[in-house]
Amino acid sequence: MSGINHGANHSINVIYSGTMSAAMEASIESIPSIGFSLLDYAFEADFSGAKKYAYDLASWVLENNKEKRLLLNVNIPKISAQKIKGIKICRQADAKYKEDFDKRKDPQGKPYYWLTGEFVNSDKGKDTDVWALTNNYVSVVPIQLDFTNYTLKKHLEKKTV
Repeated sequence: MSGINHGANHSINVIYSGTMSAAMEASIESIPSIGFSLLDYAFEADFSGAKKYAYDLASWVLENNKEKRLLLNVNIPKISAQKIKGIKICRQADAKYKEDFDKRKDPQGKPYYWLTGEFVNSDKGKDTDVWALTNNYVSVVPIQLDFTNYTLKKHLEKKTV
């Protein structure tokens, strides 16, 4: 288990996540792995729902896992445990940040740039992690380590000498 961290690891965030990187490293070694994230950045965040679902999912994996490289990305919505509707097995949403940079000055008056941006979800599917979280479900996305785009690979093989 990795986490429970503050903030989302849904959609494209799985690529940037230290929490998921730790789970991926364990998966490489054939250790069943789960990365847990709570969509709340507040220092005083309520982790009670996250703890319950982390315990339930980890227990289920330990009792039922048959996969050599099980790797799950689990996100818990920012609501009380009583309001969580349950678990949805999802796919990763096609969503990303539209990045921008805010020019600021440090205490010595030197300029620096702070990465900002807006989260944009262009995926309207009801089977995604973003949809599940927006609708008060815990999202569970099975992750694989092989990033190969096999459709594109097949296409390129036909086009090359």
